[in-house]
Amino acid sequence: MEVTQVLLNAQSIDGTTRKNAEESLKQFQEQNLPGFLLSLSGELANEEKPVETRKLAGLILKNALDAKEQHRKFELVQRWLFLDDNAKSQIKACLLKTISSPVSDARSTASQVIAKVAGIELPQKQWLELIGSLLSNVHQSPAHVKQATFETLGYLCEDVSPDVIDQDQVNKILTAVVQGMSASEGNIDVRLAATRALNNALGFALANFNNDRERDYLMRVVCEATQSSDMRIRQAAFECLVSISSTYYEKLASYIQDIFNVTAKAVREDDESVALQAIEFWSSICDEEIDILEEYEGVNGDSDITCFYFIKQALPALVPMLLELLLKQEENQDQDEGAWNIAMAGGTCLGLVARTVGDDIAPLVVPFIEENITKPDWRQREAATYAFGSILDGPSPEKLIPLVNVALNYMLSALIKDPNSHVKDTTAWTLGRIFEFLHGSAIGLPIITQENCQQIVIVLRQSMKDTPNVAEKACGALYFLTQGYKEVGPSSPLVPFFQEIVQSLLTVTHREDAGESRLRTAAYETLNEVVRCSTDETSPLVLQLVPVIMMELHNTLEGQKLSYDEREKQSELHGLLCGCLQVMIQKLGSSEPTKHVFMQYAEQIMGLFLRVFACKSATVHEEAMLAIGALAYATGPDFAKYMPEFYKYLEMGLQNFEEYQVCAVTVGVVGDICRALEDKIAPYCDGIMTQLLKNLSSNQLHRSVKPPIFSCFGDIALAVGEYFEKYLMWAMSALQRAAELSTHVAGDDELTEYTNSLRNGILEAYSGIFQGFKSSSKTQLLIPYAPHILQFLDGIYMEKDMDDVVMKTAIGVLGDVADTLGSHAGSLIQQSVSCKDFLNECLSSEDLMIKESAEWAKLAIARAISA
Repeated sequence: MEVTQVLLNAQSIDGTTRKNAEESLKQFQEQNLPGFLLSLSGELANEEKPVETRKLAGLILKNALDAKEQHRKFELVQRWLFLDDNAKSQIKACLLKTISSPVSDARSTASQVIAKVAGIELPQKQWLELIGSLLSNVHQSPAHVKQATFETLGYLCEDVSPDVIDQDQVNKILTAVVQGMSASEGNIDVRLAATRALNNALGFALANFNNDRERDYLMRVVCEATQSSDMRIRQAAFECLVSISSTYYEKLASYIQDIFNVTAKAVREDDESVALQAIEFWSSICDEEIDILEEYEGVNGDSDITCFYFIKQALPALVPMLLELLLKQEENQDQDEGAWNIAMAGGTCLGLVARTVGDDIAPLVVPFIEENITKPDWRQREAATYAFGSILDGPSPEKLIPLVNVALNYMLSALIKDPNSHVKDTTAWTLGRIFEFLHGSAIGLPIITQENCQQIVIVLRQSMKDTPNVAEKACGALYFLTQGYKEVGPSSPLVPFFQEIVQSLLTVTHREDAGESRLRTAAYETLNEVVRCSTDETSPLVLQLVPVIMMELHNTLEGQKLSYDEREKQSELHGLLCGCLQVMIQKLGSSEPTKHVFMQYAEQIMGLFLRVFACKSATVHEEAMLAIGALAYATGPDFAKYMPEFYKYLEMGLQNFEEYQVCAVTVGVVGDICRALEDKIAPYCDGIMTQLLKNLSSNQLHRSVKPPIFSCFGDIALAVGEYFEKYLMWAMSALQRAAELSTHVAGDDELTEYTNSLRNGILEAYSGIFQGFKSSSKTQLLIPYAPHILQFLDGIYMEKDMDDVVMKTAIGVLGDVADTLGSHAGSLIQQSVSCKDFLNECLSSEDLMIKESAEWAKLAIARAISA
């Protein structure tokens, strides 16, 4: 097979040629994997081949070794490890040869592939000579080979975890990289590649950062690189400083003054791409200190890391530097959704500084606001407004409310009258921040009164007619204004304006330009919040809104032939309208009088949702599925009449592994339907349980869906009671396997969090199953499973890493076992290693929910033991 021609065809502008080539490559891979990978590596290494086929060959090779989805990645790793050793050696030889290629695209592609192979082999103690042979390149090779070698080392440090490479090799890598960065290295591209490689290697340098002499040297090299004559090297050096700030925060004290000097110089004088990284350093320090200070205020007032208060010390110099940046706006930044520039970075950093130091920031920023807010130049007015908006999260309400009371009227007037769109955009954003952080039942002094509430509503409604970016921010401000009155009930000053607020939001959704600046989405999100926070007084108006939104959804479903782009937009609109109906169902279904009136629409609404399912699109399925869950909950046992038609979509949702969020949502809806139908769900349980068990045994389903599946077992058992007997053996064996996997897990925070959600799912299943059988004559079926469950509870108690949610569910399960099995459980509980300690710990918990569950469990256990 002439692989060069096929690779050229795969990039052809002719669709058919391209498709045939892709098909040929796929067949080649399936029929002869070693031959396929060898011919790709040969193509990549062959200097006589065209650059575009070499590059594509390398890319296909890389994709044959790695994938985003965990299960696919695992399969590819296994596939490579079982490949013939001879083929692997030849492929690796081709890759190492390509690093010396005069063609930069080929070198760069080979670097990435080598790192992927290293990521698979080094942890298996294979290809141990790789790092040595790479390091031998950096001494006497030509510049382009050194450059490619550093690039390879950089990628390798990204793909391999630090514990795989021993300290001796780490030292050699760091020595080579630091030498490559030094001024004695004549070639700029080599120095750039070395600086980028250092950034990736920092995670390996723990021992070196703990050694004062080595750390001083590394920091000096990085700070010198920030002064390089080449802009790309300066940027890469500041990126290193950003990484160091988060990885080695506690080692920075003796360098912080020098770092301030180099960052300040970069911010004032350097190119924007460099200046952005210099600001990012201070944002990163803020993030670190916010985390540490939050831990200080946390449960035990203790943190593993000391806070050095770098930001507090730097305030007098740092804040003026950031305020200066706010004046460097770009003309069209509000229209561009992905915009990021130096003024925005300065404002973001200022906001983080406010969160770090609280009240101390106000005296440094208020003079700037007062000086600039009324200036004729729009840049000064916008910067002053942006500065004000940025510092609203951090300082205490006592400090901010007097300022807001002075500024509010001025800002309402600016939102309507300022001639400049940028100023209006930032003003609407700042009003939103005022309502988000300084308005609501938790704040003692109200900034919004009966008197100014009307003016605020008038101004925001007027502002919703402005350009899309301003109108979107006005919707956001209205969202937070509404949310602040959630707790107030009938006394909300917004009640008289309910009708006109809703009307204004609906008008926005129909604007020709509502697709710009997320405007339509913002209007629906705000409408949803207005409905959520509505009071009994306005419920007749919410009821009138139901047929309006139903009509909107109906109109979008009427069959017209649409282009791909139009279909995408329409599908987004379906999602927004289903979301809106979901909120109304929850609101109206939660109180008897409105629920009774609302039920007249239930059948038509369900019909609309089923029609939405017929339009294929994942996001719509998710929104419609959630809305159906709410409808089932509101409808109760009557929902059974919709099941025959709805069931096929429920099954499709449970089978949707690709879009796993849809699968997770569908699992949740099965729970809603169980609670609504109770034993009327029994006819559908065979199909549902079969699919759920299939999902659990699949390694292709995203792991986050598995905990809700276990909880769902509990929902089903609770709904159908002893009818669950036919699934008991299968469910219990799946639970037992998962329970064993969820103890003795050591890992990072993310893994601990997942493990806790898995344990919680398993415990919710046990709880539902025991409660479901409690009043039946078949409780003896559960006796054989009790020892394992108590062992599981012992195991997670001993590991001491469960969160409060798991603790509450676990102590509840202990109570359920005692309550359902009575005397059969009593003796087992008495023999348990830790039940007694666990119970006492829960009884003395500060969390009321845990305490209540424990009180109940204590009674159940006492009854079981005395029985």
